[in-house]
Amino acid sequence: MRSTRRAAIALLAAPALARAQGLPARPVRVVVPFPPGGPTDFAARLVAEGMQAALGQPVVVENRPGGAGNIAGEGVVRSPADGTTILFSGSGLGINAALFRALPFDALRDLAPVILVSASPT
Repeated sequence: MRSTRRAAIALLAAPALARAQGLPARPVRVVVPFPPGGPTDFAARLVAEGMQAALGQPVVVENRPGGAGNIAGEGVVRSPADGTTILFSGSGLGINAALFRALPFDALRDLAPVILVSASPT
C-alpha cells in the first residue's frame, strides 16, 4: 500500500517535473530488462500508463531481456541524459556489480533512482 501511495504521488508531480525540466516533446521510453508478460513488465506498463496520462505525451515500454539486466542497463546509460529514457529494474541491477568482473557501466555512478514502485519480503 505504501509503494502505491508513493507511485501515485510521483505521478501527480510528474507534469510539474516535466515542465520544470523541459522534457522534449518525444515519447518517454521505459526500458524493462525482462521479457514481456512477467511481473516487472506488468508493473512497468501500469506505471507507464499513469505517466502517459500525467505527462500528456506517449510513454512506450521497451523490453530488453538478457545479460541479467546488463543489456538494458547499458542501453539506458548510453542513451542521452535528457529524461526521456527510464530503466525499470529490480534488485538484480545492484547485485550485478558483485557477480560480474567487468560491467560496461557503474549503476551507482551512471544511474539515479527515481521512485520505488514495489517491495516484497523475500
